[in-house]
Amino acid sequence: MRVLGIDCGTERTGFGVIESDGVHHRMLAAGEFKTNVKDSLGNRVLQIARGLRSVIEQHQPDSAAVEGIFHAVNTQSALKLAQVRGAALLVIAEAALPLGEYSPLEVKTSVVGYGRAEKYQVQLMVQSLLGLDSALESEDAADAIAVAICHATHLSFAKRVDAAAV
Repeated sequence: MRVLGIDCGTERTGFGVIESDGVHHRMLAAGEFKTNVKDSLGNRVLQIARGLRSVIEQHQPDSAAVEGIFHAVNTQSALKLAQVRGAALLVIAEAALPLGEYSPLEVKTSVVGYGRAEKYQVQLMVQSLLGLDSALESEDAADAIAVAICHATHLSFAKRVDAAAV
């Protein structure tokens, strides 16, 4: 299965596309969309949406996954993040992709084995799981790949459970 993972942010939105059977994962693409903080939020969201549409068109994922919003101390930041996340959900819906949503705790537990893992630990585990020579430079891209791995793992587990129930 081919999975698109997205780590939403107003300044940088990470994306990653993997090919996975739920156990073995291979990275097809990873990166981030950087926006200019001086641009209007509307233009920044548009830039992110266009970028995600391009990734979907180029890589044709079978499903997509997005990290859920966590409680933020700054209400303004949370509202802006929610708007970027809404744009990502819209693009995914436009492409008719099945969607998975996971909390940061679920993603970190799935990939690192510890829900309070630090960003560098996620980067190192993504490197290990993908068999990369070095960690991804972008923390946001690594987080997006982690979201995709979490989703692929959950889908694979659900299929095994369904098969065992028959």
